Amino acid sequence: MKFKTLDADIDLTIDHLFVAGWTGRNKEAVDHHIEELRALGISPPSQVPLYYRVSGLLLTQATTIDVLGAGTSGEVEPLLIQKDGKIWIGLASDHTDRDLETHSVAASKQACPKPVASELWRLTEVEDHLDSLILRCWTDKGGKWGLYQEGELSNIRPLSELISNSGFGDNAAMLCGTLGAIGGVRPASRYRMELVDPVLDRKIQLNYSVTKLPIVE
Repeated sequence: MKFKTLDADIDLTIDHLFVAGWTGRNKEAVDHHIEELRALGISPPSQVPLYYRVSGLLLTQATTIDVLGAGTSGEVEPLLIQKDGKIWIGLASDHTDRDLETHSVAASKQACPKPVASELWRLTEVEDHLDSLILRCWTDKGGKWGLYQEGELSNIRPLSELISNSGFGDNAAMLCGTLGAIGGVRPASRYRMELVDPVLDRKIQLNYSVTKLPIVE
């Protein structure tokens, strides 16, 4: 998988992929997200945060992903990648099968591709102002774009904590958790996402669409 950086393009092989869940720094926000998913019939986590291991092959830079059925949705998340001891930050969507999630959260995380942006920043470039980075997601449903998620990384547990507690290392990537959905978790046909650095005045963007495959039994 190829990524653009300020220095040069880099080619990364991801051997280990972690999906960190329930990573809100504010307990009330975590409880809110748990209640969002409980409303969909999804049981609360066994511990907070929780680190799911999924196949690195799920990461994709394709602009369209195929999913099974109509019960999936994406979530904007910071992405961490480590290579040769250096850690990079980027942008990803934890696209998840919500129908399957009611039976097994772990299985639902494995069921869908995880779109990622093609640009990375060195973590050292932003670590002194990480909490001020902003995540946003817009969704398109029926031809109308609407803000779906928005907030600073200060709403998510410190990334250093997630790194140290997850088994993260070389040739690994981790999706680091998300923000509450405005209006509740729901599917969409297209997504626009961004990670904004207001201090260095730059952003990473991710756009993708969803093709729903029929469920045949």
